Amino acid sequence: MKIFRGLPAVAARAPVALTIGNFDGVHRGHQALLAQVVAAARARGIVSAVMTFEPHPREFFAPEQAPARIANLRDKLDALQAAGIERVFIQHFGRSFSQMSAEDFVRRVLIDACRTRWLMIGDDFRFGARRTGDVALLRARATAGGYEVVQCPTVSEDGERISSSAVRHALACGDLHLAARLLGRAYAISGRVQHGARLGRQIGFPTLNLRIAHARRMRQAALHGVFAVRVHGLQAQALDGVASVGLRPTVDDSGRWLLEVHLFDFDRRVYGHLVRVEFVHKLRDEARYGSLAELAEAIRHDAERARALLATDDRRLRATTST
Repeated sequence: MKIFRGLPAVAARAPVALTIGNFDGVHRGHQALLAQVVAAARARGIVSAVMTFEPHPREFFAPEQAPARIANLRDKLDALQAAGIERVFIQHFGRSFSQMSAEDFVRRVLIDACRTRWLMIGDDFRFGARRTGDVALLRARATAGGYEVVQCPTVSEDGERISSSAVRHALACGDLHLAARLLGRAYAISGRVQHGARLGRQIGFPTLNLRIAHARRMRQAALHGVFAVRVHGLQAQALDGVASVGLRPTVDDSGRWLLEVHLFDFDRRVYGHLVRVEFVHKLRDEARYGSLAELAEAIRHDAERARALLATDDRRLRATTST
């Protein structure tokens, strides 16, 4: 998959089947849309492509009211690649782009820069300054622009629309089973292991520390609390552990979000390694403790519960696969 930050240079341009959106979480609704983009590209002998925005337009216009992000950019790109997308245009959403007229967006972005030949959008897609562009405008310019427009049907389950908002709600409630069903995979966050204050090591629970950059910027994360997790990327099989996502109120008042993972029976130093933390069970909400001793005792209890839950999952999986 080729990634372009901004619009592609002339030499890199190839006709595309394109869809546009934020694709936060790349849930099953997104996946159904992306599958149609890939199929349309193959049928026409062109390239499947996605245009997405950084930052999210709502983060630009009203950062304090913007929704929590489900995924960081790395995880979004990985999911787009897994869906078969060949090119991603990451368009910086700033003042200049936000003031582009809808007509200019069609001509300069869709036709001239991206060479769009097939375009799939949702019924509520809006674009251009003051959101004046819509499906009707895209259709009106399609013949002259040399592209066709297709509207994406809503993907629902049990009468409920599968959406990023639904995933956020499930994560905020700690319903990881529902979140996984909506996403089509377990919810996970990837990142490189960072150096920390080594406080966990001092109290007997060394941790892998991952920054949640998108949460730091927005002052919130899609989920928070203490979880039983599995960590991928350090050895052939996933490693079990217990993780905290939050603000660490007992030891830190900076307001910075952090993902800390204590792995069971593992004490290698792996700074700089890229890992993926898969969230399996929520144990509890984050809490403030009166002392480090109380914090250590809480982590010990969390670790015991996480071990038991993950071991039960393993036994159920073995029983299922053996029948």
